[in-house]
Amino acid sequence: MRVKIKVAGVSYLNTKPLLYGIERSLVLNEMELLLDYPSNLAQSLQKGDIDMALMPVAAMPGIPGARIVSDYGIAADGDVASVCIFSQVPMEEIETVYLDYQSRTSVRLAQLLLEQYWKKNVVFKPAPENYIEYINGTTAGVIIGDRALKQLANFEYVYDLAAEWKAFTGLPFVFAAWIANKDLPQDFLKAFNDANAEGLKHIDEVVAENPFPYYDLHTYYTKNIHYLLTEEKKAGLNKFLELIK
Repeated sequence: MRVKIKVAGVSYLNTKPLLYGIERSLVLNEMELLLDYPSNLAQSLQKGDIDMALMPVAAMPGIPGARIVSDYGIAADGDVASVCIFSQVPMEEIETVYLDYQSRTSVRLAQLLLEQYWKKNVVFKPAPENYIEYINGTTAGVIIGDRALKQLANFEYVYDLAAEWKAFTGLPFVFAAWIANKDLPQDFLKAFNDANAEGLKHIDEVVAENPFPYYDLHTYYTKNIHYLLTEEKKAGLNKFLELIK
């Protein structure tokens, strides 16, 4: 019998359609599924604690042998809604930006856009646990994931980072992809890929299973998040990795 493949995902709402398919597929019998913050997954993969992860793409260059092993991930082509800079003042008045500790890709994207697109020289601060309370005056913050969706109505200025990336480069943006740093069995990868695809056919069920009063999840899953990593998405990914070198 084959050793179970250790696969790590993320418990954010944006991954629920992919996990829906995986959790109902026979491929689940061949794996151990763990959930963690995106920022912890790169370390776990590098240390060999897991074999594959839905991981922030910004961490790829730091992991020898890292490669994308599925056609599915978390991307956007325009507004993503759940990765934004939140502020009570317009961009030109922002002086300090808290960086959400939960995702390396979102943080690098924010830094890149502030420096190269908005041409701003701001002070970056690591975000403490309750940092959303400190976003006021000229201090802004990057908030990601479910917490970002909850804050959309609470701030005067919300800068959607995927939309701003599109304005900057003309390309879509890939936040996370299924990444491995070793060879995995081809039959497993094919079954895993098929399970991801299957989950996307059940968006209505996923929405029903995850009541969320702050934002319309049907819109989120069908308009904001793009799950299939097309060639254009990969071009956006390559551009990002080139710019953060």
